[in-house]
Amino acid sequence: MLATLGSLHRFGATVLLIYAVLLGLWGTYHYFRNQPVSGGFRSSYVIMAALIPLQGLLGVAALLASGHPREGILHMVYGVFAVIFIPGAYLYSRGGNVRRETLILAGAGWIVAIAFFRGIATG
Repeated sequence: MLATLGSLHRFGATVLLIYAVLLGLWGTYHYFRNQPVSGGFRSSYVIMAALIPLQGLLGVAALLASGHPREGILHMVYGVFAVIFIPGAYLYSRGGNVRRETLILAGAGWIVAIAFFRGIATG
């Protein structure tokens, strides 16, 4: 059971890293073209915000199954950061002009991609 949970958690981390990089690229493209982010971008961003806690639950389940953290506390800090940061950036971006929203959401995609990479690297 632990091997399955661990494999799912590692796979989910890789998928979320790629997803965040793609969102960062997509948002950066819109930013440099002076375009507002599309509804598709926003919905993809919200999907990522929903998937991050699910990824964390897989990690918690693996932790409970093994009884001790293999990756250490720093690994968990990156996960908690992502769970808080992505919705926070979305809410923060909602006020103001569309260029600011594009910059914040694209930047958030890049920042959380770095956090995902660091989380993978600590394990």
